[in-house]
Amino acid sequence: METEVGLDGLGDLPLNLILSKLGPTDTLRVSCVTKSLRLSTSDDSLWAQFCFQHIHLSTPQDHQGNPAPSFKAAYQLWREAFAMYPWPLVQRVKRFWDKLKKWLSNNFPEAEATLRRGASESDIQQLQTLLKVKLPLPTRLLYRFHDGQEFTVKEHSAAPPGSQLGIIGGYSFYHHLVNVYLLPISQVILETRGLIHHLGFSSRSKYIVVAASSIYDKLFFLNCDNGQLYVGTRNIFTEGEMIECVPNALLRSVHDLHGDQQQDGMLLWLEEHGCRLENGIIKVREEENVRSISLFPELPPLCSTAVTNGVQVRASAVFIPEFANLKGEADKYMFAYSIRMSLLPEGCIINGTTFTSCQLNRRHWIICANEDVVSDVNGEAVIGKFPLLHQGKDEFVYESCTHLSSSSGSVEGSFTFVPGRLADPKGSPFEVQVASFPLQLPDYVF
Repeated sequence: METEVGLDGLGDLPLNLILSKLGPTDTLRVSCVTKSLRLSTSDDSLWAQFCFQHIHLSTPQDHQGNPAPSFKAAYQLWREAFAMYPWPLVQRVKRFWDKLKKWLSNNFPEAEATLRRGASESDIQQLQTLLKVKLPLPTRLLYRFHDGQEFTVKEHSAAPPGSQLGIIGGYSFYHHLVNVYLLPISQVILETRGLIHHLGFSSRSKYIVVAASSIYDKLFFLNCDNGQLYVGTRNIFTEGEMIECVPNALLRSVHDLHGDQQQDGMLLWLEEHGCRLENGIIKVREEENVRSISLFPELPPLCSTAVTNGVQVRASAVFIPEFANLKGEADKYMFAYSIRMSLLPEGCIINGTTFTSCQLNRRHWIICANEDVVSDVNGEAVIGKFPLLHQGKDEFVYESCTHLSSSSGSVEGSFTFVPGRLADPKGSPFEVQVASFPLQLPDYVF
């Protein structure tokens, strides 16, 4: 004769296993059945599993990082803090911040230190009241975890004309230096009020400023109605011209409290940026003892690499939205490109002879818009310099830019080097290839 055994008649190990499969919500329901089950469902090792599986917590703490007395208490504090939000969206936003902070901790800790504590619901409500907008749910949650970035006077003075610790990063070419950071709510309110009025937008405008470069020559706007993120062009102050930063087709349910697929431009944009950092597509670069995230791609197919006679040249480009002119013709789009050249440790090898150095003399560029050649340039030097490369030493890096009439094109070319030095050549000049690299308006604009 078979004997039925209830849950409270099972041993601790089988019961713990069953409860772990049920999940937190059903486990709380089971705790109401009997006193013994209430004790079993309070086992903190069980809630440690739930915390790790659902919100990736390895220590009991609330969403602000404050210690909690137990994992069960921590889980309850999290659910209470975000009770008004769809739980899958809370988990997704937390995953984003966890991954980004892990990358920053390992690669750029000084930027991680600029992240502010999460905003409160009252902070968010104040923004909505003062600016007369309703924030998309994903953006609200992004601010609940971290209220943008904040820099000290020391951090600003370390890299004039502004901080280079923006978590979005940037680029430089000639005298144009851009580094983008996330604005805290207080600054969102201040800058939106000033800029929307300056841009001539209606007082009922649903745009807010959410990210900017340190001297405000590059501005990102969130449309709070449809959730799209935009970046201003060179005509932003005269015509309000902006470019979408994420594919429109991906925006979903930005104000829906009951679904589980909410995603706005801000969340999609930041997630894509985080993926590029994690995958090594973009990296931290140091220049003159100042570190910053460089938006120039480092991996193919966006970055090309060619080696000729021991000279390696890596090349990639980035779209520069703040100089775009969508109503223009020849200058409709601008791209900056970064060239990194070095002499490999084996040295410069020509016809079996090895040289420990070589120096650039001339450059040759072929620039195409779509498939048509729009520029074929020969000249001396690069940005007025004749870089001397030594075997196994650091790359020589320089940036330049070009306008295109179309949103797609390419650059390829070559450099002429001499072994040794220009003042004391050790052999005949030789050509070094620059493999073709793309110029293209990306799906995600940073």
